[in-house]
Amino acid sequence: MVAKILLAIKMAREQFSHISHLLPSYHATLVFMLASPHAVEYGAGPKTIVLLHGFGSCHAIWRDVAASLGPGMRVLAYDLPGHGHSLECEGTGGAKPAAGAILADLAARRLGKVHLVGHSMGGAVATLMALADPGKVASLTLLAPGGFGPEINAPLLRRYAAAAGEIEVRACLAAMSGPRSPTPDHAVEALCRMRKRPGQLQILIDMAAAMTRDDRQGVIPAAQLDTLDMPVMVVWGAEDPVLPVEQTESLPSHFHLHHILDAGHMLVEEAPDLVAEIVRRNTRRRARRLRPALGAAAS
Repeated sequence: MVAKILLAIKMAREQFSHISHLLPSYHATLVFMLASPHAVEYGAGPKTIVLLHGFGSCHAIWRDVAASLGPGMRVLAYDLPGHGHSLECEGTGGAKPAAGAILADLAARRLGKVHLVGHSMGGAVATLMALADPGKVASLTLLAPGGFGPEINAPLLRRYAAAAGEIEVRACLAAMSGPRSPTPDHAVEALCRMRKRPGQLQILIDMAAAMTRDDRQGVIPAAQLDTLDMPVMVVWGAEDPVLPVEQTESLPSHFHLHHILDAGHMLVEEAPDLVAEIVRRNTRRRARRLRPALGAAAS
């Protein structure tokens, strides 16, 4: 509802731009009123791990990963804008605005460097956050991230967006997982609860349509990825039916890559203990040293 109001006001202001100085600034006021993204916090410690779920999911999906991360970790599991308790917060509409909203919320929390972990759409959000504010990111762990190639199983993603009941949700999770991966009941229950929120299904349907226009997804330029100097670990299921594993073939040479045999796209649910271990390992790695530009040493 809030998004529709904002769009209507924007259109009205464009139509009457010749007298815009006479119009009250309702748009700015309404944006200010929108809530920040919702996050659930686990544990405490010197390292802060930020978990960003994939499209159509929610913070609860990280339950087993958060439990496996162990002591000494402060964990923030977000509901991405347009999802769950962040249904009508700032940043709804795609990976780029979501990245801005999460960065703003982290700044409001007065946190230092954080370790970002993102799955699928959350991986694209995490990557864009690292590109926008690299000094904020201590490490980047990407689980079958979006935006690393144009290919995407658009029909399956749109089907998942519209899944409402338990049977449909379970069937979609199974279709996105490896052929031998069981579908956890807690994941099905969490996603069904989320989809019962008023307006949630329609937002997911609209987002999926925008994300898979012409059955392709947007791509983050490889030249931008190559500028990331924090430790980057990319994890991909060898049997991913949503984003083909071949998208790993064009990764920057300094990215570390881990294939999970027999796993599909839903790595958070399929291999939570392994994902947690990979995250821990990546938080202990050091950033690469960038070579100085030619002539920099003489300047």
